[in-house]
Amino acid sequence: MRRRHVPDYFARLADGSGLVVDVRADDRIGQSDAAAFEVTRRACEQVGWRFRRIGAVGATLLANLRWLAGYRHPRHAGLIDRRAAREVFGAGLPLLEGARRLGDPVRVLPGVYHWLWGGDLLAADVERAPLSLVTTVTTAGSVPGPAAVQCLVRWSR
Repeated sequence: MRRRHVPDYFARLADGSGLVVDVRADDRIGQSDAAAFEVTRRACEQVGWRFRRIGAVGATLLANLRWLAGYRHPRHAGLIDRRAAREVFGAGLPLLEGARRLGDPVRVLPGVYHWLWGGDLLAADVERAPLSLVTTVTTAGSVPGPAAVQCLVRWSR
């Protein structure tokens, strides 16, 4: 039997390995879909890649990503130095506390949001809690990329 299936995403991770992602809500997976996902999983395993099937994105994560996406434009990058932001948030701090250490929060928060979107900083629990001024922010690990990719990589581990 010949199957036709194209996964939704492929990511080359910082360690050189691959991650294949299929996105389909649990209630929309029929028998043929489940079989296709299983074949994809086995193919990934054979070449040393990871495979994840992700259901629908939760409303909280989606809202947080939409918020951060508003700061993806490079004009926000110049508001604070990336290295300074990484140094301030390196050990993990509440968002507002770190912003105050970087300067006037009203001026620097758009820059912090930009570095969160870009994956240079990570916000804790973006899948479960709305991003707020008390959200703990820390530096990202070895996986660069937009916040959405950061979430996918965390789910893949």
